[in-house]
Amino acid sequence: MRVFRGPRGARARRMVRIPRAALVPLGCLPGLAAAAALALCASGVERAAAPRAHPVAAAPHTAPRPPVVPRSVWLGDAAREQPPPRYDDKVLAVFVHHTDTPNGYDCADVPAILRGVYAGQTGARDWDDIGYNFVVDRCGTIYEGRAGGIDRPVTGAHTQGFNHRTTGIAALGTFTAGVPVPDALTDAIAALAAWKLGPTDTDPRARVGLVSSNGLSRYGAGATAALPAVAGHDEGYRTTCPGAALTARLPHIRELAARLQGRNG
Repeated sequence: MRVFRGPRGARARRMVRIPRAALVPLGCLPGLAAAAALALCASGVERAAAPRAHPVAAAPHTAPRPPVVPRSVWLGDAAREQPPPRYDDKVLAVFVHHTDTPNGYDCADVPAILRGVYAGQTGARDWDDIGYNFVVDRCGTIYEGRAGGIDRPVTGAHTQGFNHRTTGIAALGTFTAGVPVPDALTDAIAALAAWKLGPTDTDPRARVGLVSSNGLSRYGAGATAALPAVAGHDEGYRTTCPGAALTARLPHIRELAARLQGRNG
């Protein structure tokens, strides 16, 4: 007797590949139990073959670039010949300094004061350029320091052993114990730190791993130090910079920088 088995295509669509390990137990099951097991097997195979959803990466915490006065404005024709700037691959931390210069200045005179700082570092100290990447005055104006580009990770000369992957921000003045620290100055430092740390999504309140490049720092050459993402100069080098008064404001600067990056917790 000839049995009609239906079209081959229909049969092929109904076929489900069963894992080898499942074949022996199925052979021992009677009727309905075997059919139910087949259905469960097929369902499991389909679920395994379904594509898995990939988690969506969180958007980085960034902050807008604050206004920065270019070095060409304050330096002008006083610039000396110097080698090309050096760069790192990214910025993971900022070091806060003070310039150890008088505080009672008129903010209109800052360009002339900066030229004096530049002349002292490139003259008496024989550096190739001003060491700080940025300088902030007591009125909250931010000045570009070291050459190489405001938006780029320029290697500075501000913190012995930790000039790589960092930015040096100097407060113009001397901020030892008892000296008032203007809010405009700390607000500008926080805005600058939030912006520079944004591309690496670094929380200004966190600690980051930095490798010391010089044994004259607080850490031996090659050692990895866990330092604040917004650190005082004295965190990496034996010094009283940035002064006790400005050091006391660093927690506020970190918190403000984090808020400017849109961090809530």
